[in-house]
Amino acid sequence: MSDPILIWGAGAIGGTLGAHWARAGHDVLLVDTVAEHVEACRTTGLTIFGPVVEFTQVVPAATPAELTGTYSRIVLAVKAQATKAALPMLAKHLAPDGFVFSAQNGLNEIAIAEAVGAERTMGCFVNFGADWHGPGRILYGNRGALVVGEIDGTIRERTRAMHALCREFEPDAVLTEDVWSYLWGKTAYGAMLFATALNHDSMSENFADPARMPAWLALGREVVATALARGVTPRGFGGFEPMAFAPGRPEAEGIAVVNWLRDYTAVGAKTHSGIWRDLAVRKRKTEAEAQLDIIPRLAAEKGIATPALSAVGRLIADIEEGRREQSPETFAALLGALR
Repeated sequence: MSDPILIWGAGAIGGTLGAHWARAGHDVLLVDTVAEHVEACRTTGLTIFGPVVEFTQVVPAATPAELTGTYSRIVLAVKAQATKAALPMLAKHLAPDGFVFSAQNGLNEIAIAEAVGAERTMGCFVNFGADWHGPGRILYGNRGALVVGEIDGTIRERTRAMHALCREFEPDAVLTEDVWSYLWGKTAYGAMLFATALNHDSMSENFADPARMPAWLALGREVVATALARGVTPRGFGGFEPMAFAPGRPEAEGIAVVNWLRDYTAVGAKTHSGIWRDLAVRKRKTEAEAQLDIIPRLAAEKGIATPALSAVGRLIADIEEGRREQSPETFAALLGALR
């Protein structure tokens, strides 16, 4: 394809991908609403730093108001809560035969397909660790799984092309016929990460505390039960096996997965989740409403109770709106909701 890879949202995920692709010689155009970040990317350059790699790459960038033209590949990498606002803006820049590639956390492919059509939507499971630290600066904390797949389960020429592009960033990137299984698996992991943001402990410290184990088990079980009821068998990454939380599986299997998460999150430069950073550092709303709150709704359609997921959503909202602080007491409120 001759037109640039348009990346809508140049933060942690989009900026990291865009900088790597631009450094590899691809024609990339970043779009972001933060004017200072846009200016830094296109002038002094976007700096990727951390234990994986460090470099600075000048990347063409624009704000949505500055953008013109249509593009056959739009990589959507905004936070989940910004998806609804971004879709009408990017839709007018999507070529008739183009597609939107969701490099996001959550089940955003559902909303994208509703907005631009299922035929023009491609899924992606992304799990590398990155944080936006300010205009022109992104921490790339650790490598992680990256999976590419069509939401209808087919594999086409465009799917193979996006997979090849992703392999230039992550050599172990996977091409799949079942991207929903990965997305639901990540949702189980993501639910736990939201809960780690209820206090100021690191992710690893949260997973290491035996007293908090009931929360991790409950969150995993609720997400996996919902996925199975919708006909999806969640798939994991590394030692994170979501089916360990499936109905009827021994509790010891779930505990083993949480212990793996304890060790997995103990390495790398990213000690806390992006959700924690939104609350503690950037003082802004998280992705909870857009990414997490959809699960209880989908679960209710299948008659599945979700006390843990619902409690995490409420508690995150309480922190966002100043009714609670990130603290041991707030996490204790989650445990209390499970009794």
